[in-house]
Amino acid sequence: MSERIERRTVLAQIAAAALTGPLGIAQAQHVHQETAAAKNNGVYQPKALTRHEYSTLHGLCEMIVPGASKGGATEFIDLLSSQNPQMLAIYSGGLAWLDDYARSQYGANFSALSAQDSTAILDKIAYKKNETPEVAAGIRFFAWVRRMTVDAYYSSAVGIRELGFMGNKFVKEFAVPQDTVELAVKRSAL
Repeated sequence: MSERIERRTVLAQIAAAALTGPLGIAQAQHVHQETAAAKNNGVYQPKALTRHEYSTLHGLCEMIVPGASKGGATEFIDLLSSQNPQMLAIYSGGLAWLDDYARSQYGANFSALSAQDSTAILDKIAYKKNETPEVAAGIRFFAWVRRMTVDAYYSSAVGIRELGFMGNKFVKEFAVPQDTVELAVKRSAL
């Protein structure tokens, strides 16, 4: 009998492992500083995404990591997209696909769906095993947005506090528990 590990715990442990490299966290911190500097009276204005895309992404990030907005995940992704045309194409195209698919299944844009209907779509595109020609693009997009949301949230001040990360300092040995790695690989078999 195995103990059930919550999805958020697995995401946090993977993010903690990523934070051990000083270059990754330093770069992410720079992006978070830039998003804070871009706020006008405490409000971030999208730099690359349309208001609709930004709003849809915001809801999607919250579904992936509840509280992602407290870590500035949507702003993080938008700012990076404003600096990289390929990333902007991935997000604009992926969010358009998500709206098109939601309309074909439920008659409304993704952001207008009930929690039950939007979760049903994510359950379909969250796993590579569900791949069909109809949802293949959505699966690729969701894998991308899931990684970026986790990276953005767990590199923010809020996410770092949640992890209990104390900063880059010398430790004799750091290892992610093997059962956690195996679970993460098994659950995210894309």
